[in-house]
Amino acid sequence: MPDLNTVIQAISVWAIPVLFAITLHEVAHGYVAKLLGDSTAASLGRLSLNPLHHIDLLGTVLIPGLLVATSGMIFGWAKPVPVDYGRLRHPKRDMALVAVAGPAANLLMAVFWAILIRFAVVLPEYFSEPMRLMGIAGIKINVVLAVLNLLPIPPLDGGRIAVGLLPNKLSYGLARVEPYGFLILLTLLATKLLDSLLGLPAALLIHLFANVAGI
Repeated sequence: MPDLNTVIQAISVWAIPVLFAITLHEVAHGYVAKLLGDSTAASLGRLSLNPLHHIDLLGTVLIPGLLVATSGMIFGWAKPVPVDYGRLRHPKRDMALVAVAGPAANLLMAVFWAILIRFAVVLPEYFSEPMRLMGIAGIKINVVLAVLNLLPIPPLDGGRIAVGLLPNKLSYGLARVEPYGFLILLTLLATKLLDSLLGLPAALLIHLFANVAGI
């Protein structure tokens, strides 16, 4: 177990990147849904960039904090923005577009954090070092969220993308997996198969963004 100072330092570095990674991920879903005809999230005030509108006590606070304190790894989620797929102009196709918006937002945020690290070097050390550490955390959490959410398991974004793109028969079959998606994810996590699935693509993307950041 890390000492208290280490835990506090880790949480202070990870808190802002985690909050904005999950907030902008969800806002991206709602914003694209609005563009495609469904204003449900907008009407409920869920297109706000205020993290308080998206925090899930378990997924945004308790689990990420516990993981940082005990293992140094990070994982979490926000309250999903509501999307009424029946109100989309082309429901099957637009479902995929709404779904891909979340991981795309995370990858764009990873670019932002990489650029921030580039600029941090010109600042005094008492600013540049915290910004560098926060930037590294921002790259890691956004890459992990993007890669994880692109797994083709409903209700993850990758599952919804697959449902939207596959021929109808295969699409309906995959959609029926959704009630069991969380159990499948937990099984992959418990058996460490999730590490095997995510490890290589996540490592490659983190390396790519680290090169952009010059670290």
